[in-house]
Amino acid sequence: MDDLTQLDVSIADHIATLSMNSPPVNALTRVLNDELTLALDRISEMDDVRVVVLTGVGKVFCAGADLKGRAEIIKGPGDLPAHSRRTRECFHSIRECAKPVIVAINGAALGSGLAMCASADILVASEKGSLGMPEVDVGLLGGARHAMRLFSHSRLRRMALTGMRVDGAELYRLGIVEACTTPENLMPTALEIARTIASKSPVSTRMGKHTLNVIEDMSLRDGYRYEQDMTAAIGKTEDAREAQLAFKEKRPPVFTGR
Repeated sequence: MDDLTQLDVSIADHIATLSMNSPPVNALTRVLNDELTLALDRISEMDDVRVVVLTGVGKVFCAGADLKGRAEIIKGPGDLPAHSRRTRECFHSIRECAKPVIVAINGAALGSGLAMCASADILVASEKGSLGMPEVDVGLLGGARHAMRLFSHSRLRRMALTGMRVDGAELYRLGIVEACTTPENLMPTALEIARTIASKSPVSTRMGKHTLNVIEDMSLRDGYRYEQDMTAAIGKTEDAREAQLAFKEKRPPVFTGR
């Protein structure tokens, strides 16, 4: 992906590492927004990638919307709705990516940055990481609906109405992130989880993520029925047969993604 300018991409061992690189604070510029969407759409159709790790370069994960660049984008009628649609689709590209997405929160993830984290599948944070919605201080709103996937009613409203940030240690105490590490151990921790996912059948993890997305807002009855239907579909794949044979033969499975 050499055509990307504000997103660094590396692929190794079936893991794609995406590092937002929009100095100085990785604000969600028009370019970064579009490059994230493009990269994740590409990765969805790349057989050699089974899992994604998303992080930020430097001391900040993502400081939120690019307010300075906003004036250059929104100049006339129709520009604001188009900008809002592009931003929404960036977050959905994380949630709808066919491959599981792990976010490694290296620093502040604010506004749009929080929405990215809430759109991911698994979250880990360093001690320097934090989530927040500072829009109240600049006369805007943003990310609250996404944050509802992570925070309780009272904490969410306190964050939205005061601009309060929640640091990595508190995120771990609340069960929002899987780990709170030192800055040096953040990527090794995220990559350890990624390697575990990459070792599984890519059919199962891809269909598993799709199922989790679909049943999230379903009733218990409808959600579990859908899950059962997807389980039956997964059970007919070559990877499922290989997993069962490997278990019987007491050996590591060799998955082909079919």
